[in-house]
Amino acid sequence: MLHSIPAHRHGPLGDSMAEAVSRCVHCGFCLAACPTYRELGQEMDSPRGRIVLMKGVLEGALPWEAARPHVDRCLGCLACEPACPSGVPYRDLISPFRAVASSRWKRPFRERVLRRIVAWTLPYPERFRIAVHLGWWAKRLGLPLPELFRPMLALLPETLPPSRAESGCIPATGARRARVALLSGCAQQVLAPDIQAATLAVLAHQGVEVVVPSGQGCCGGLSWHTGDWAAAREFALRNLDAFPADVDAIITNAAGCGSALHEYPMILKGTPDAVRAEAFSRRVEDVSAFLSRLGWRGGFRELRLRVAYHDACHLANAQGVRQPPRDLLRAIPGLELAEIPDGELCCGSAGSYNLDQPETASALGRRKAQAVLSTGAQAVVSGNIGCLTQLEVHLRALGTPIPVRHTVQVLRDALIESGRA
Repeated sequence: MLHSIPAHRHGPLGDSMAEAVSRCVHCGFCLAACPTYRELGQEMDSPRGRIVLMKGVLEGALPWEAARPHVDRCLGCLACEPACPSGVPYRDLISPFRAVASSRWKRPFRERVLRRIVAWTLPYPERFRIAVHLGWWAKRLGLPLPELFRPMLALLPETLPPSRAESGCIPATGARRARVALLSGCAQQVLAPDIQAATLAVLAHQGVEVVVPSGQGCCGGLSWHTGDWAAAREFALRNLDAFPADVDAIITNAAGCGSALHEYPMILKGTPDAVRAEAFSRRVEDVSAFLSRLGWRGGFRELRLRVAYHDACHLANAQGVRQPPRDLLRAIPGLELAEIPDGELCCGSAGSYNLDQPETASALGRRKAQAVLSTGAQAVVSGNIGCLTQLEVHLRALGTPIPVRHTVQVLRDALIESGRA
């Protein structure tokens, strides 16, 4: 697509945005792949439409307010990237555009308040735990909270497991085959700490020594994808300093976090730390991809279970990891893997999207839950805490709360707790 974007006026992210725009040939292959286009049916709520809008804003021909509603409705699921025959790097446009826009234009007061609350709580496990407890009290007391808080209350879990924060070095079982560092995550520590426990158990069983750096923090993905570039940089720098260099890989077990770590070179573009960020991102690997590359040692116990596997968008689309989790699950004797109809469509979680766009998120979540149930599966498995939470909420709403599990939890169960799923 021809453009007249003055890239130099948009800072270090300008060239990347201009390049992404120039790759688009306006063919429309992305439309069928886009969840918001399929849900809303509007051209401006498709990747092609949003590219036109963002191009207009970057050129100075269109006011930000005209583009904002449609840009905000983008999930950032990146389903458009594998569908695009021209190879448009949409990720190099949507998040950088949001970052540049946020630095130049003010959002309505209500949106600023919501984003500030989310930014102050979700990336910090202890604050997030306190916020969940406050939400429970608000629901029990029937407090007349503003409309702003209702989507938050609707997503509250029914219970919270005890905190199980891990740090330090966890030794391998038997001969050591590799040494890795593990990202702890934020919301996952509060909502599902057993995922971390399962990850450590599986890695140790496979002869992997795991370092859990105590100085690490949030991946910065939530900040980056909502346009808070300054906060994203702070989180990125903290993790660059915290993670050791003498490891074979930096392991993530949350697709959104892994995707964010891979974006550190873009987040820190134009800074003295950009080269360090590039080296860091090359070592980042999802736990399923790492285990598949390492090669599985030993076998599994039988686990008679029909499982639906849900592709987390930031694992399948952003990181290109589709086959490894399926291969690992299929290796479990007795486990039957079911593919979900329209499995490539986002479940509607997407970080804080449930709070920013509750109607669209709910519609996508309900559609995904119905698709899961159509498989006749006894459990649903995925590789991202946001997806797991969204699936649990909407399966419960449909009156069929089948177990929702992370890939590593099923692997761990087949190793040492056969029969639990």
